[in-house]
Amino acid sequence: MEIWGRRNPFFFIFFYIIFSVFVPRPLECCHLVDKTSLLDFKQKVTSDPSNLLQTWTLSTDCCKSWEGIACNSNGRVVNVSRPGLSSGDDFIIDTSISGTLSPSLANLSFLELLDLSNLKDLTGPIPPEFGKLSRLSYLFLDTNKLSGSIPVTFKYLYQLKKLYLSDNTLSGTIPSSIFKSFFSLSELGLSANQLSGSIPSSIGNLVSLTKLDMSRNKFFGSIPESIGRLKNLAYVDLSENQLSGKIPNSIGNLSQVSLMYLNQNQLRGKIPSSISGLSSLVFCRLSENQLSGSIPPSIGNLPKIQRLIFENNKLSGKLPATLGHLVALTDMYFSNNLFTGKIPSSFGNLKNLQILDLSKNKLSGKIPHQLVKLVSLQTLDLSFNPLGFSRIPNWFKKLRLFRLLLAKTGIRGNLPSWLASSSLSTLDLSNNGLTGKLPTWIGNMTNLSLLNLSNNAFYSSIPDEFKNLTLLMDLDLHSNRFSGNLRAIFSKNFQDPLGHYNSIDLAYNMFTGPLDENSGNESVMDSILSLSLSHNPLTGHIPKSLGNLTSLQVIKLAENGLTGGIPTEVGNAKELKTILLSNNNLEGAIPAQVLNLQDLQEFDVSGNRLNGSIPPHKANIPKSAFLGNHGLCGAPLPPCKHT
Repeated sequence: MEIWGRRNPFFFIFFYIIFSVFVPRPLECCHLVDKTSLLDFKQKVTSDPSNLLQTWTLSTDCCKSWEGIACNSNGRVVNVSRPGLSSGDDFIIDTSISGTLSPSLANLSFLELLDLSNLKDLTGPIPPEFGKLSRLSYLFLDTNKLSGSIPVTFKYLYQLKKLYLSDNTLSGTIPSSIFKSFFSLSELGLSANQLSGSIPSSIGNLVSLTKLDMSRNKFFGSIPESIGRLKNLAYVDLSENQLSGKIPNSIGNLSQVSLMYLNQNQLRGKIPSSISGLSSLVFCRLSENQLSGSIPPSIGNLPKIQRLIFENNKLSGKLPATLGHLVALTDMYFSNNLFTGKIPSSFGNLKNLQILDLSKNKLSGKIPHQLVKLVSLQTLDLSFNPLGFSRIPNWFKKLRLFRLLLAKTGIRGNLPSWLASSSLSTLDLSNNGLTGKLPTWIGNMTNLSLLNLSNNAFYSSIPDEFKNLTLLMDLDLHSNRFSGNLRAIFSKNFQDPLGHYNSIDLAYNMFTGPLDENSGNESVMDSILSLSLSHNPLTGHIPKSLGNLTSLQVIKLAENGLTGGIPTEVGNAKELKTILLSNNNLEGAIPAQVLNLQDLQEFDVSGNRLNGSIPPHKANIPKSAFLGNHGLCGAPLPPCKHT
């Protein structure tokens, strides 16, 4: 017992060791290197309007007090998250930060996530030092103004799982070496930059990739065959580039892809028959290319496909009957190609089809009666095909269509009366051989928002019942023989906020009488963008009230019988870009307020009786726009003679 009664120095040493190990001391968690690195980044920020970095101060602990920072148990920063767009249960924050990316961020050697996305105004290059962030799994720098190239040092980011650099101004090529290292990468977003060069064949090494977005760049060359090795890919968007060559056969290996956008490129050749291997495909867009040849019959083996968008190519041949096997299909856009032959009767099996657009092809023959089974069909567009219609088939009235477009399909005779009980919002029967009067039952088509009967042979006046088209916003009756006054059109009823005109085109008809002085004061006209009344035997003055049409961009009153002067008030329509008043009987001077409209691009008053000096103007208007007015002088005509 005596030994414990003395002051044994070994006892105190033992106690100190135990105390040091097991009793925590009040030290700062944040590692000094990490804190210094983050403060250096803050120092390079020139504007922080929402104070995203306000809590980042020298006197506080970056692990405990700094917003957007997370640390591990050793006080090393693992997460830096200060995006400009974030949300919670009851709030949305949308802000910005101006400045540059500090190379010192590369000293955050334990960093796993760096999110500086949507800050809008981060500029300058991505520091190549970021290649030292060997633990980095998530890098989000999208939606900024970063420039320069993708650093080749990214090849050292072996653990990267998601990389988003979209919506910047990055340029140059993609270093092929970086794709050789991204074995764990699942999502890659490079869209909306200025990246160029070819897509490296090493992209085939990204075997974990599920999402690939390289759209809206300047990539050229072929889509590499190695893309077929990306067996986990579910989303691929290579649209809006300059890619050429053929769609690789290996595309058929991408059995997990549900969305594929290759539109707006320069792809050539045939759609490969291997497309049948895309068994998970839901959305497919190949439009705006130069694809040719026929659609392979194997396309009928896509059990989940909902949208096929092949428009604006050079595809030809007959439409394969196997398209009728795609019972999940909702949208088929095949317009502006070179398809021939008949529409397959198997299309009647497409029970979920909502939009069928076969316009601008060379299809012929009868429309199969089986289409009457398309109970979900809302839009049918067969325009600009030599179908040789004598009349619209009667069974069309059984379809529950909202949009029917049959322009230039050979229709003749009168408008079918069953249209009166339809629910159509869009009706386009232009460029046909329709004749007769515009029937009074047109007023029963109260769901119409667009009516185009142009380039036919209608010859009546506009019935008063036309006023009942309270939802009508776009009207095109040009190139007929309509006559009478315009009162029913300009005083049409409407249902706020709908039914106000966007556009009216009545050119090349036989409408008569003066324009109502209050035409521009009608509420139905208050949002109109384009008004064309040229080539009608109209009389009277140009209404001053047209100056009240503050949204008007185009006004065409050429080749009429209008008299009087050009109202100065027209200059109050500040959005005007086009003013065509040629070949009338207009007199007086050209108002300076009209000729100096800020957005004016096209102006023509030739062939009138105008006089005086042409007002000085900034718009580039040719001499021809003023010819045929013997009293006009001044640039661009010869100078005025002073007496």
